[in-house]
Amino acid sequence: MAAPASRQVRRRARAAPRPRSAEDWWWDRLAPRGSGYHLLQSDSMLLVLSEPGPARPRAQRRASRRTPRQPPRGPSAAAKPKAGLRSEAAAAPAPAPAPTPTPEEGPDAGWGDRIPLEILVQIFGLLVAADGPMPFLGRFSQLQRLTLIHWKSQLVGECCPRLTFLKLSGCHGVTADALVMLAKACCQLHSLDLQHSMVESTAVVSFLEEAGSRMRKLWLTYSSQTTAILGALLGSCCPQLQVLEVSTGINRNSIPLQLPVEALQKGCPQLQVLRLLNLMWLPKPPGRGVAPGPGFPSLEELCLASSTCNFVSNEVLGRLLHGSPNLRLLDLRGCARITPAGLQDLPCRELEQLHLGLYGTSDRLTLAKEGSPFLTQKWCHTLRELDLSGQGFSEKDLEQALAAFLSTPGGSHPALCSLNLRGTRVTPSTVSSVISGCPGLLYLNLESCRCLPRGLKRAYRGLEEVQWCLEQLLTSPSPS
Repeated sequence: MAAPASRQVRRRARAAPRPRSAEDWWWDRLAPRGSGYHLLQSDSMLLVLSEPGPARPRAQRRASRRTPRQPPRGPSAAAKPKAGLRSEAAAAPAPAPAPTPTPEEGPDAGWGDRIPLEILVQIFGLLVAADGPMPFLGRFSQLQRLTLIHWKSQLVGECCPRLTFLKLSGCHGVTADALVMLAKACCQLHSLDLQHSMVESTAVVSFLEEAGSRMRKLWLTYSSQTTAILGALLGSCCPQLQVLEVSTGINRNSIPLQLPVEALQKGCPQLQVLRLLNLMWLPKPPGRGVAPGPGFPSLEELCLASSTCNFVSNEVLGRLLHGSPNLRLLDLRGCARITPAGLQDLPCRELEQLHLGLYGTSDRLTLAKEGSPFLTQKWCHTLRELDLSGQGFSEKDLEQALAAFLSTPGGSHPALCSLNLRGTRVTPSTVSSVISGCPGLLYLNLESCRCLPRGLKRAYRGLEEVQWCLEQLLTSPSPS
């Protein structure tokens, strides 16, 4: 009996070469070829497991699960030659069958690679429902990254001795003893994410005292207890820390965080990423006659973005970045007190992302009308993303600033691929020039730009939309 049409379509689709998709790219990022990892994923779960031998490419893993295609049957099969009619094809001897390829010998990939993912999810779900998660986690002695959501039991140090990253999300009642036991049991643990969890500061401090010498990354949600945790960092309990992020939760805390900048530089000299997100914070005054701090010589990313007005000034920024020549990303969204003159004095020369957008604060503050050329002339050869949304620079000032991208050193094309001019006074001629001079521009935001014609005040995503905007600007009459 002939296969249904839908089955035939699926067979043809499988036979055709499959183009590389975004899923393949993401798969390669999580488990690159040769990494020794194997991924199982569903709509609600992603498991990254180590394989017991040489890793196989993903395409080979998929192919091993498929049933070999059978030759077509029924009416579509080739007809047999009729008796009495001897054609050359029928008279010719039949070719020898091709030798069956010998399967490559190697270690068994294990039952997890042969059972369909849907069945694995059902098995794991039944195990957790019957015995709880602890016996289930005991099967993952090689687990390295783990996220626990709304966890109410003891932590999993004895089950996952190779753990390197742990995230607690929505967890409550985690005790100091549990965290200390985790630090002792997981000697390779170097990253801890406590955002959106209620963990006593004494528990976190006890954990850092035990595991601080190997800690590399720490994420915190700001609360009244954050000061005690930062105090431990200032005391050099985590000298190898590379990433520190402190952000607010759903309920914003109205008590400003006072941060001793110089003390943090001494306590965490290896810091590469510092994020103080949506915080009301004040830098502690350095005091009279106090020498400048050592800075953050390894810092590559500084994010001080806030949705409300904050107290970050040129002086504060200088204290933070005076010793950071390798900075690549600077996010100062909402920092309305920062001026181009303050940015011009920074020692970094290879900045790739600069975010100065203002959102909902410009109506209450006097914004700088001049100075934007200082920024682009300094970093036009490296900037990939520039955000000037809501800034008050004049039409002439913006024209001079964006003209810097038209004359990059050596005549090479500028690196700019994302430009946010939302709510600025940029003119049609300036926008046309920057699009023409930046062939790699893939994102352009012109929303609420008062000097542009109606119908063009929107965001453009992708090369085709950006080029369409250029065509419209070149053919549209200037606004009256």
